[in-house]
Amino acid sequence: MQSRLAAFAISFLTVFALTACGPPSKEDMLAKAKDAKTRAQLESALGKPDDVSKLGPVEKWTYKARNGQVVFLLVGETVTIEAAGPSNKKN
Repeated sequence: MQSRLAAFAISFLTVFALTACGPPSKEDMLAKAKDAKTRAQLESALGKPDDVSKLGPVEKWTYKARNGQVVFLLVGETVTIEAAGPSNKKN
């Protein structure tokens, strides 16, 4: 009986730990980056983006979140716009 309980406890803790290791939610990411006004501050708050696309001086930084994605537009060194939405995955 104790071995079953121990196995259940280990399984539960493993699932909990793996769930906690996933990407943060959109809301968590936006809260972390709330005060980021520059490229360096944004990267310090969220790390390197999952995708970067450029059009002239404008860069679009995309971060994958557990419940979608968060996009920031940067012009030069300045963070100008932030947006959160669903992921671009097609079902």
